[in-house]
Order: sequence, then structure tokens, then C-alpha cells
Amino acid sequence: MQIPRLHPDTVEQVKQKADIYDVISEHVVLRKGGKGFVGLCPFHTEKTPSFSVSQSKQMYYCFGCNAGGDAIKFLMELQKQSFSEVVLDLARRYQVTVQTLEPDQRQQLQQQLSLREQLYEILAIASRFYQHALYQPQGEAALHYLFARKFKAETIQQFNLGYAPDSWETLYRYLVEQKRYPVQLLQQAGLLRQRQSGDGYYDYFRNRVIIPILDLQGRVIGFGGRSLGDEQPKYLNSPEMELFSKGKTLFALDKAKAAISELDCAVVVEGYFDAISLHAAGITNVAASLGTALSLEQVRQILRYSESKQLILNFDADAAGIQASERAIGEIANLAYRGEVQLKILNLPAGKDADEYLHTSTPEEYKELLAKAPLWLDWQIEQLIGDRNLKQATEFQQVAKEMVKLLQRIDNSDTRNYYVSRCAEILSLGDARLVPLRAENLLAQISPRYRSSRPISVKPQQSNPKDKAFPEASERSLLEQAEALLLRIYLHCPEHRQAVSSALQEQSLQFSLSHHRFLWQQIVDEKSEIHPTEEQESLVSRIQTRCLASALEIAQVSPLFHLDEKTQQDLLRGTQVIQAATACMERVLCEKRYRLFLELWEQTDPVNEKEKAQFYYQSLYTEQRRLQKLDLMRQFCHTDLL
Repeated sequence: MQIPRLHPDTVEQVKQKADIYDVISEHVVLRKGGKGFVGLCPFHTEKTPSFSVSQSKQMYYCFGCNAGGDAIKFLMELQKQSFSEVVLDLARRYQVTVQTLEPDQRQQLQQQLSLREQLYEILAIASRFYQHALYQPQGEAALHYLFARKFKAETIQQFNLGYAPDSWETLYRYLVEQKRYPVQLLQQAGLLRQRQSGDGYYDYFRNRVIIPILDLQGRVIGFGGRSLGDEQPKYLNSPEMELFSKGKTLFALDKAKAAISELDCAVVVEGYFDAISLHAAGITNVAASLGTALSLEQVRQILRYSESKQLILNFDADAAGIQASERAIGEIANLAYRGEVQLKILNLPAGKDADEYLHTSTPEEYKELLAKAPLWLDWQIEQLIGDRNLKQATEFQQVAKEMVKLLQRIDNSDTRNYYVSRCAEILSLGDARLVPLRAENLLAQISPRYRSSRPISVKPQQSNPKDKAFPEASERSLLEQAEALLLRIYLHCPEHRQAVSSALQEQSLQFSLSHHRFLWQQIVDEKSEIHPTEEQESLVSRIQTRCLASALEIAQVSPLFHLDEKTQQDLLRGTQVIQAATACMERVLCEKRYRLFLELWEQTDPVNEKEKAQFYYQSLYTEQRRLQKLDLMRQFCHTDLL
């Protein structure tokens, strides 16, 4: 049916109720940035976040492609829908009464909208039917099953657990013959199926413990059923329908979202009962997948409640569980490789799932394991090493080859450099002298372009005699990463800010790249207002606010405002990072002076200009010694500052 013209009052109510953060965060992973939020633009390809969302203004804007507007405009552009279609969808979501300008079409439209409300009503009644059946004589086995799993009565009530009787038509008779609901509507709700042979219908769920699945507003949208006998499948979900889609739903997220926001961390487990057991144990920042790989929509749904975008997957630790973890990651992988999600993996000991683990261990012990859960990339490295003996050449080569494949997929340069160093340490087998060599070998295999980022030779016969007005590719890479490290340390480590300023002043160093100079100038302008003990979030927020006025620079420096995996490691060794970064910055200048003196020395007549030639030669020697010293100063992590 063609959507009639909507009344302006309906449009205005939708605009007032549809929060732009809620709408956009379902499609874009957003991080807190200044007074608003930032993320990767969904309208063009980018690696550096330039997409900004303001809740106070209820507007979005991309500094990269200039896309902008309100929540309605966002959905129109993203989903290629008309204005009326988007407003109608939002009206359904936010329960806004729809009015039209054509009264004769209003009734037909209301009938279309009421279908969803009827489905909600039917599913709610079915849920109460299953709950009632659990406490009837026919549900005794199901109730005993739940008690055997250590579920208390209050937990059963909290999650509205029920029982589908072991009969083909019990629910059918109740809803059709007693409640007089149309059979077609019950089919649409996923509660009945039509018989393949003959006429009639039968109940979709039979002889199963029933777990209601709720949406974020707490409304029943489907069910999960656990068999009590040998029936297969062991777990059965409602079929895909108007209200329910496995790939768009996470069980118990309605109960977990407040705790996820409070703890700034989301945990996803594999099964219904894992989530229920954890909630019953007081660990409430937990939701469960529904047997499918996590989709981007599911990830964005749950991460909208975590400011740091921290997600822990807790699947079984046996072989099947490890495969499930790899399968469940699904589309999250690209987000993790880009550093947009802090993805961690928790495999519980002895191959247990969360429900089994809590039968023999305390909630505090589970929380300790959560706190120690390795980052996904670390977990992957552990998996590919396994029980292999790296002292055997064939296994060493196989592990090194798999490490290269892993490193090649990491888009974030800081994260990649950190893991190059980590893998190099593993492959060095405890011999620290081999770490630089292993790191260079890994870098060379990742991509040919990394070969050019190795330090430039300082031998006269191998040097380029021509000085250039702009840094070469290797110099620019060195400068960019070194300067970025210093700026990150300054922004996120108040205790190291004085050390950064002093190091720059002592060596008379300045930021060479324009966007770094821009960011440093914003910091300098704020210095008089910053107290030495001020929280880092205050400085970051204030600098972000300053930077928003300049679209060009903000796109280049915005990654520095966020703590990725590599930055968190750097924060633990701030002193060494400052020394190494300033050494790298000075090294570029030193190399330029070396090439200049070399060119002058080669142009000097050693017979007629003996003193000048000796001066240039001595200057070459001094710069060469300084280069060697600077190389030693930045050796603490071979690949961090290449």
C-alpha cells in the first residue's frame, strides 16, 4: 500500500522522540568524542573516524564526505527509503500515534500498523500460557529440570521461563478455540505450523522448556525451546518473522544494558542458560547469541552501551567452543582489526560453559577470569602456537607463516606494530638479540612497502647526496608515528605531560607534520587552563571541542583521542616511549644534516680547501656517532617507531 501523506504533528512527534544517537548507533560503532560521538562514516570508505554525531543538536556530520542531517535524513540515505517510510518505521519503534492528511486512508494505515501490536499481544499471551503450564502436573519434569540446573524460583520468574506441553495442539486449542485468535495470525507469530499432509495445524514448540526472548523495550518477540528428552534439535528458536530475527537479536540484552553501561563492558555467551546463570549470580552485563555468528547489527546494538567498546566473548573452552568463538566473531573481525572494538576472548577451564562453571566456582572467580581475558589478537596468537614445539624448524616456519597472515589483516598501524614486536619476541625463543631481526623479517613479509621503513643507512657511499625539501617516505613514516606517540602520551597520561614538554624543549624539536602541529597548538592554547592533576578526559574533551572547528585536521588527528590496544600498552611505559619518540624525531633531522654535510664534503677540493674539507668530514663523523646513539635510544621496542 502506498503510504499517504503524514500529518505534520506525527512527523514532529517522531523527530522529538527519535534520539539520533539511538538511531545511528544501530548502524555505526560510536565512541565518545568531546561533547558528542565519533565513528567511521557509513557513506564512504575511511579508516580514520570523521563522522560526528551531536545529541544536543540532534544532528550528524561527516567531515570526510560532507554528509549531514538529522535521524530521518540518516535513515533515508542509508536505507534508501522515502521520507514517509522512515517516519512510519520510527513511529512504530517509538510508539507514536500515526495521523494522516487523508482521513479515508487513515483506517487502512492503522490496520497495517496494528498487525505488529497484535503480534506483541499474542506472544505475550503465549508466554503467560507457557509459564502457567510449567507449574501444572504436566510441567513437573520441566520444573525439575530447571531446579536440577540450580535455578531458583525467583530466577525462573525473573526470566518468565515456561513449558510447552507434550501435545500437538494444546496451544492451538487455547489460542484458537478459547481466545478466538485467527490461525493465520498465530502462524505469523511463529507459534503454529500447518500440517504437510491433510488439514489442520500443530504447535511449533512441544515438550520443551520455554525461554521468552524480549526486545529492548521488554516485549516478547519470540521464544527459545530446550528439549527435555532426545528430541533434536536440542535448542529450537522461533522462526524468522515480523518481530523476530536471530541475526538481529541478543537474548537478555534488555536486562543487561544498564550493567553494560555502568561497567563499560559487554559479555556475550553462547547459550540461554549461560546468560541466565550469570544474571542469577549477580553478573548482569551479559547477553547471549542465538546460535549464529554475531552480526554487525548485534555488535552495534550491544556496544552502544559501552563507551570504550569493550566486548568479551565467553564460549566453551573445548575444541567445539573454540570453533564457536571463531564462528561467532563473524563480522566483528574487521572492527577488531581496525581497532574500533576492544574484543576479548574468555575460554573457561576444563572445557566448561559459564553455567557449568558456576556450579563449582564462585561469581568472584568468574569475574577474575573476565578481568584477565586476553585480547582477541593475543588469543589468536595463543591458538596458532598451541602445543607446537618452536625449536623444530618445520613447526617454527608454520607458526611464523601463520603470524604473517594474522599481521597482514591488522589495519590499525599502531596495533600492527605492537603485535609485530610481540610475535618477534615469541619467535626469538628467549634470545633478546634476535628480536630486531625477527621483527624486520616479519615486516618484510607483511608487505613490500614496509621494507622502505627500515632505518636509512648512514654510510657515505650509500647515502643520498641530495637533501630534499620534504621528508622521504621512510622519514615521513618515522616522523608521523613518533609524533603521534608523543601526542597520545600527552593527551592520555597527565603524569608524563611535563616530560613530553621538557624532551621537546631540550632537543629543540617541533612537530613537522601540519596536522600534528595543529593539534599541539590547541594543546598549548589550553595549557594555562590545565591543572597538573586534571583528569585526562577533561583535556581530551576540551581539545576535541577546539578541533571540531577545523574539518581538515580533525579527520587526521581524531584517532589520537581514543585509547586503542597499542596505546594502552604504551601508557605502561611512558618514559621509554617519550625517549624513543624524541630520538626518532631527532634522527630524521640528524640524517638531513648528515646528507647536507656529505654533499658539501663531496663538493670540496681536499687539496685547495683542506680546512673546509676537514670541517665537513668531522661534522659527518659527529652526525654519524649521534645517529648511532639515537638508534640505541629507540631500541626498547624494535618495531614501535619504524
